[in-house]
Formats: sequence, C-alpha cells, structure tokens
Amino acid sequence: MMLAAGSIAAGAQDAAGTTASQSADKSRYNLFNTTPGELMREMNADRPDKTDCPFTVDAGHFQIEMDFANMTYNQPNSERGNVRFTALEIAPMNLKVGLLNNLDLQLVLTSYQWETTDNRDTGIIERKSGFDGITPRLKLNLVGNDGGFFALALMPFVKLPLSSGRLGNGSTEGGLGIPYSLDIPGWDLGFQTTFHFNRNGARSGYHSEFDNSVSIGHRIFGKLSLSAEFYSSVSMERNSDWVGTVDSWLTYQVNKNLRLDGGVYIGVTPAADDWHPWVGMTWRY
Repeated sequence: MMLAAGSIAAGAQDAAGTTASQSADKSRYNLFNTTPGELMREMNADRPDKTDCPFTVDAGHFQIEMDFANMTYNQPNSERGNVRFTALEIAPMNLKVGLLNNLDLQLVLTSYQWETTDNRDTGIIERKSGFDGITPRLKLNLVGNDGGFFALALMPFVKLPLSSGRLGNGSTEGGLGIPYSLDIPGWDLGFQTTFHFNRNGARSGYHSEFDNSVSIGHRIFGKLSLSAEFYSSVSMERNSDWVGTVDSWLTYQVNKNLRLDGGVYIGVTPAADDWHPWVGMTWRY
C-alpha cells in the first residue's frame, strides 16, 4: 500500500512538473539564468540511436551522453573484399549545455579508439589508435520543445580535423540534421533527415550524403524500455553503395536525470558495418 501510494505521488509530481514546463514562459532563461528544476522538461537524449531528438537541454543545465565502450566488427564481403575490420572505442561522448530555452551547444568526441584492418589476401595487418576528431553542433528547436503533438529542430554541425594516430581523413566536414518527432501516448516515435558534405575517399573534392532514419520505442515494464530503428544512408560519391542498418536497444530509467542503455546496430547491406554493440548512459545535471 505504501509503495503504491509512493508511486502515485511520484507520478503526480512528474505530471505536475510536465504541466508546469508546458505552461510557463521559459524564454527569459539562459546559460547564466538557469531554468528552475520544477520547470525542466523530461530528459531527452540524442543517443543511443542514430535518430537525434528535437528537444534541447534546458537553459543553464548540462548533459553527458556517452558509451562506456563500443565495438565495430566487419567480416569480409563483396563490398570490402577479403578484409576484416575491428574497432574499439572507449568513452565516446556528446557534451551538451543549454544556452537558451530552445538552443543548446554540443561537442561530440571520441576519447580513444583502436582499429585493426586484416587483409587476408596480402597478409598485411594494419593497426591504428588515437583520438578521432571533434564535432561541434548546435540544436535549435523550432516547435514542440515544451509540449505539443509535433516537435522539430535544426542541427548544424561541423567536424574538425583534430584526429591523431592516422585516424580520420584530415578534412573539415559538416552538414545539417533535421530531427522531428510525434507525441503518441505510450510510444517514442522519432524521425531524422541529415545532409552531409563530406570529403571524397580519394580526397579530390567533396560530395553529398543523405541519411534518413525512423526510431520507435515502448516501455515494456517498470523503468525498462525496448526500442528499434531503421537507418539508411545514400552517398553521391561515385561507386558508393547504400548503407542500411537495423538497430535495437534497451534503456533503463534510473531516475529523472540518469538513464542506462545497451544495444546493437546490425548492418543489412554489404556497405554497412556488420555489428556495432555498445553500453552507455545519459546523465543530466
């Protein structure tokens, strides 16, 4: 009985907080005038899927989204030849700070990465390790940040060539992401279209790439949710093949400011990474 009463009280507090966030005028809050805790929106994250969310971090607050570790494994196939590739990343993260009620700044980086390429035809094994660049991003929410059926944001980004250990292509690249979502009770439903301007593989110019994804999630019991995603990427570079993945993960909401997750991206086309498992978290303060 006491547990049930506590759950009802907690649910009532969450509902009250959500209602207050939706009804209050939060435009006066900024990095130096922090949004009060009772007016903060529900925590949302751009991880662990490839589909970013259209919601920003509340003004004056910080959020860390990171993998504790992840791995990429590619076996030989018709796209990459008789070559096996493996990679391990430790603590890749997205560091966020709310600048305004509808604008946040993000820094995406990988702390350290190891790569091994095993060419079974030549017998040559190449190993690389180091830091693989940094990507500053801005997210500007246009509608639906604090309630409503539809939410939309614009997210310009630029990748800076700050890698080490011969990782990356040493080029500045950028683009624009357009995440949007629909508020369907009991479900998390998100979409994204992203335009990239990337360096050609031969480094003789740039080409466009277009990503599209859809993500859906549902609470299965208690604080545990199951989600799935389909992701597609098409490159305008000559002789490039379509990249498609089917992704799935579990999330556990520890409290309103901490969420744990784990899952895997699974390649469904020859050009995609075969397996990419991870475990990670989102923490807000």
